Amino acid sequence: MFVWLYFVLKCLYFFLPAYFANMAPVIFKNLPIKKYPVDFCQKFKGKRIFGKNKSWNGLVYGVIFAIIITLVQAFLLNKTDFFSSLLLVDYTNWLLLGFLLGFGSLVGDLIESFIKRQIGKAPGKPCPIIDQIDYVLGGLLFAIFAFPVTLNMVITLILVSIVLTIIINHLSYFLKIRGEKW
Repeated sequence: MFVWLYFVLKCLYFFLPAYFANMAPVIFKNLPIKKYPVDFCQKFKGKRIFGKNKSWNGLVYGVIFAIIITLVQAFLLNKTDFFSSLLLVDYTNWLLLGFLLGFGSLVGDLIESFIKRQIGKAPGKPCPIIDQIDYVLGGLLFAIFAFPVTLNMVITLILVSIVLTIIINHLSYFLKIRGEKW
């Protein structure tokens, strides 16, 4: 059991940049900066492409957050054996890793938003399971092109992320950071 928990910890450490990228738009949404919608308010089949909550600001902040997290991870790599023991990939190219995980996770979220708009779900309304794995699939899909992502990593991250996303979203709701529990 300890080996499995240790593998989960390694997966979480690897995916930390994507988690932060996914949270960044919510964290920075109240900045007094004009928000520019990713879809430029355009419609597809009469419905907004991504919706009012998807902005270029959030996309940029998310990618920057992910890159900063991988920079910190790369810095910590040689500081203690603990951080070195958590590696699942080589952090020599931390910038690429941060970009791929961050941008990929946000693209996954955009795709999910597009699907939700087309099936008639309002922005911010829950779509269980899809809401919890969209960014995970996006981040992993982008990362797989430059880093070794195994099936065990994918399954572990999907299962753990479902639970973590629900917990964090509920906590954010009760702290009045988010308007919805999902």
